[in-house]
Amino acid sequence: MIALNAAAETSHHLEPLISDLGLILMTAGIAVLLFKKMKQPLVLGYLIAGFLAGNHFDFFPSVTDMKSVEVWAEIGVIFLLFSLGLEFSFKKLMKVGGTSSITAITQILFMVVIGYFIGQWMGWGKMDSIFLGATLSISSTTIIIRAFDELGVKGKKFVGIVFGALIVEDIVAILMMVLLATVAVSDQVSGAALLQSVLKLVFFLIIWFLGGIFIIPTILKKAKHLLTDEMLLIISLALCLMMVMFAANVGFSPALGAFIMGSIIAETTQAEKIEHLIQPVKDLFGAVFFVSVGMLINPETLVTYALPVAIITLVTIFGKAFSSATGALLSGQPLRQSVQTGMSLAQIGEFSFIIATLGMSLKVTSDFLYPIIVAVSAITTFTTPFLIKYSDPFSQYLEEKLPKKWVKNINRYSLNAQAIKSVSTWQKVLNTYIIQIVLNTIIIAAIILLSSKFVAPLVADTRFGNTLAALITLVIIAPFLWALSLRRVAVEEVELLWEERKYRGALLMMILIRMSLGLFFIGFLLNIFFSPLVAFVALIIAIVAYQIFPKKLNEQYHKIENHFLKNFNDRENKKIDRRYANLMPWDGHMSIFEIGKESNLAGKTLQELRIREQLGINIAYIRRGEVTIPIPTKTERLFPGDEICVIGTDAQVTEFTKYLNQNETETAKSVEESQIVLRQLEVADEEFIQKSIGQFRTKTNGMVVGIERNGNRILNPESHLVLEQNDIIWVVGDKKRMNELMKKA
Repeated sequence: MIALNAAAETSHHLEPLISDLGLILMTAGIAVLLFKKMKQPLVLGYLIAGFLAGNHFDFFPSVTDMKSVEVWAEIGVIFLLFSLGLEFSFKKLMKVGGTSSITAITQILFMVVIGYFIGQWMGWGKMDSIFLGATLSISSTTIIIRAFDELGVKGKKFVGIVFGALIVEDIVAILMMVLLATVAVSDQVSGAALLQSVLKLVFFLIIWFLGGIFIIPTILKKAKHLLTDEMLLIISLALCLMMVMFAANVGFSPALGAFIMGSIIAETTQAEKIEHLIQPVKDLFGAVFFVSVGMLINPETLVTYALPVAIITLVTIFGKAFSSATGALLSGQPLRQSVQTGMSLAQIGEFSFIIATLGMSLKVTSDFLYPIIVAVSAITTFTTPFLIKYSDPFSQYLEEKLPKKWVKNINRYSLNAQAIKSVSTWQKVLNTYIIQIVLNTIIIAAIILLSSKFVAPLVADTRFGNTLAALITLVIIAPFLWALSLRRVAVEEVELLWEERKYRGALLMMILIRMSLGLFFIGFLLNIFFSPLVAFVALIIAIVAYQIFPKKLNEQYHKIENHFLKNFNDRENKKIDRRYANLMPWDGHMSIFEIGKESNLAGKTLQELRIREQLGINIAYIRRGEVTIPIPTKTERLFPGDEICVIGTDAQVTEFTKYLNQNETETAKSVEESQIVLRQLEVADEEFIQKSIGQFRTKTNGMVVGIERNGNRILNPESHLVLEQNDIIWVVGDKKRMNELMKKA
């Protein structure tokens, strides 16, 4: 009886949860189908589905328990940010050029300020105005990528600037969420509180990132042979939620923890697989999140605030287009690319919803702000494809209508700015010293703080406990203390500067600062466990020990550093590992066929056979007895007994086999070790940048059978296609020549 009552009670609590989730997914599914049919962004469909399933629309069934929906939505934000982190990667941020950084920061600062003043002008409260500026400053990665795909503009120059700006905006949005939470809690804009929050965020970001890269890829590699897809998915979600808990415990948003863990996993060799496995989870909870956003749309509120919606929409479109274009111009881009960049970034999206959600959860923003932001996002989602499409004609129109003197000055400034690329020797030394000091200082401080919090209380009442705890901590931080205070960095540059007398004082000062920091941390640690007098004596002993064992400390530090760098670069190294060149994005591989004695193909030229045009197959070489003809031209003929090595996908090779069998040709053989090889190269050598594929073939005698650019993959590219920096190409050619090209790449 008790069991039946318990079951009935459970069913009573479960029923609204299940029915509400079913309603959300049903409306979302219908919306997805309709908007896919209409070729509109799915996010917009989710918003409308939420509006229909919400309590403000009476013609459809409505959810009964909004609290459970809010829980689903919070989980949706976590997985949405985790997925964004998987696509983000700190390495991408490091590779973002000055152009994208200046563009993004100019746009963000302008929109935060203009948004705040627009809110104040409309009579809104201070917090509403601050959150308005923040939501208007972040563009939508999802909407922009979809628009680029639909318009087929991914190969254009301005697209790289836009993607770089979006990366910078993502990290700034995370920082902004922390700062907004600080402002909301203190209810005032305190410079000291903001600085403390920024320093705290930087401290934890670096610790989490360094620790995560050092540990997580190692675990995944060690357990690789044990991990099934199911286990990898579970472990990934567990790591995500673990970091969510860490972030919440130190006072940050759970979404921040999810984003950080995603960016850590993005550096592992399993990143693509995890991203693929996590996609259904992200889609499910992401749909719930966007539908829950739509549920908060109140038609009465939108009618009441129709004028603010119109004003904010216009400010968003024109303000973001103007500020982004200005930022691109300031960074040295030509007028055309700057205008295209600005008009591409003129919308708001997922991060704006998350920031607006933060304001609601902290109860510092008014009820009208959220639906207004959703409405502005919906409108700018529609306008974005048109703005991108007409950005090129509009830039040409501007070039014609602006005063010739202005256009000439802009072009001159662009040429001069792009010519200033060199970094002085002093800047290199200064950057290296700063990185060395900051990273090692944070690592040492984190280890000491952990020791004082968890180790010191355990040994407080034991006789030699303090000595043992201090010794263990010193041993752990010893390599980092040595690197902070004594390790030589940028050796060649420092020697060059030392020859110039004016730099010697600055160099000596930096060395003194590093050694002083090392002494400070040793003293700080010893003071935790001992009295000042004992700490001073121990300090002298520790300094002597560090002087006696520099070689050992050097070896230990380099071992730690090399392990970190190996984990950090594993994904990239695997991506360009030439041994796996047969694992092309389109599953291309090499197969060998023999032309039979009675084959109908014998005696015909490759131009007459049109094999590539008909079947998409490339011929890597023809072997005729002892003679090998690499990368045969279209005038080359096939003869009985020839062995031909072809490249194609599984499906293409299957079709080619049928084609050859119809012409009485021998079946395929496995590829032997040959002097003609298929290699994957990254275009980095200036000799090939901005050269056509035809020119590349002339210079290298290598045939380009595939190219990947900005995530877009092309099989059998045309010979007139121009190569750009960071393109990944698949080339067939002489083994020795390909190896030489690999060294340059």
